[in-house]
Amino acid sequence: HLKPTEIQRFQRTSRQSAVVVVHTVDKMVASMWRISGAVNRAFGRAGYPLLLSLRRGQASVSYAQSLLGAPETRLTTLSNGLRIASEETNQATCTVGLWIGCGSRYESEKNNGAGFFLEHMAFKGTKKHPQSALEKAVESMGAHLSAYTSREHTAYYMKTLAKDLPKAVELLAEVVQSSSLSEADIEQQRNVVLRELEEVQGSLQDVCLDLLHATAFQGTPLGHSVLGPSANARTLTRNDLVEYISSHYKAPRMVLATAGGVNHDELVALAKQHFSGISFEYEGDAVPVLSPCRFTGSEIRMRDDALPLAHIAIAVEGAGAANPDIVPLMVANSIIGSYDITFGGGKHLSSRLARLAAELNLCHSFQAFHSSYNDTGLLGIYFVTDKHKIEDMMHWAQNAWMNLCTTVTESDVARAKNALKASLVGQLNGTTPVCDDIGRHILNYGRRIPLAEWDARIEGVTPRIVRDVCSKYIYDKCPAVSAVGPIEQLPDYNRMRSAMYWLRF
Repeated sequence: HLKPTEIQRFQRTSRQSAVVVVHTVDKMVASMWRISGAVNRAFGRAGYPLLLSLRRGQASVSYAQSLLGAPETRLTTLSNGLRIASEETNQATCTVGLWIGCGSRYESEKNNGAGFFLEHMAFKGTKKHPQSALEKAVESMGAHLSAYTSREHTAYYMKTLAKDLPKAVELLAEVVQSSSLSEADIEQQRNVVLRELEEVQGSLQDVCLDLLHATAFQGTPLGHSVLGPSANARTLTRNDLVEYISSHYKAPRMVLATAGGVNHDELVALAKQHFSGISFEYEGDAVPVLSPCRFTGSEIRMRDDALPLAHIAIAVEGAGAANPDIVPLMVANSIIGSYDITFGGGKHLSSRLARLAAELNLCHSFQAFHSSYNDTGLLGIYFVTDKHKIEDMMHWAQNAWMNLCTTVTESDVARAKNALKASLVGQLNGTTPVCDDIGRHILNYGRRIPLAEWDARIEGVTPRIVRDVCSKYIYDKCPAVSAVGPIEQLPDYNRMRSAMYWLRF
């Protein structure tokens, strides 16, 4: 119980405290604004347009401007036929690599897997650097050395600081031209390759897509898997590897590609120094020519009811890498899209097949794909589903194909074109993806197709073009089907074939 005079004194004290608190808060807010203003001014002086553009609420560079402002890819050819391509971006790092036009498509049944085996042997030492010295040289640069083999391409590449480009080119030249291939290393890597083959058998997506190639291109080199059979991994000899190198590692089939903080003229000088000795001649003029790979509508089933989910792929013959039809087919695949059970959105997803998958619980995931090769391709849909949903998912997947051929709309195409453009730009998010893009483009097209040209080609696709091109490749064509897992419910091949057309009047 306070007296009136005490109450008044308490109220005066409270008001004074409140004024002090308010003044303190005002000072803090003012100082924060001063600090943020100083930071913005500092970033502005340092050349951070993004922060300034965010403050103004507008983009600093439009999408079209960014495409036209992309660095030029310069291309030079040496006297022996080796091509040098580079994109200069003034970064502190760069990726440099050698892309070679050979892979499992160039192998026979006897030596299938030789390219993949060589990929493992590449970093086991050269004639100049034993394995320990090679690893030390790479690690001392803080670099990352890697390789991959596909059905038509082989690549050896290194990501490093731009200032270490000369050393990186020297090491790559050694790895490709002077690999030691000692018998002891071959035996050691034989066990590694066999273990990898066992691990790949556990990746049912890889198994399913390898089976799809095996049945779609049966009896042709494209039916070979990149890793090769385990029997070959056990029997490949040093002579097989040396013969593979001498047959395919030729200068006209090679591209030295770089992206990042590089100088093209310096790169050309380094290439002349380290790669001029690569031969461009074949023994007895026996130049390997790609044999045509015919597509066969067929199926292959690996039923295993012990597996929890069914992995299924259905595909038709697609367009080759240089075929102009590839762009409308890319738009068509973008219309179908992809789906995973972890996606948010459900019935509000933009892809019609994805909405159905979410609403009807058709599958765990699906993905439209187009694997393009030199003169052919595979256009298909791969999905993972429960054993009781196989028939429904197959029905709606083929229904999506029929819609592409008959009823695709303007809004479908507009959305797909935007998604495709974003995907093409988003893939090139570092020096290594850009370098890979350069290498593959030079091998496939003889030049690097700039993003602005891709954008123009995509923009030129209309619903009529999508319908016409999809009718050419999909409508009433025999599909290739591969399935792994509990696939008892997979429809008979004749039923799947009959769903490749509609009875229309």
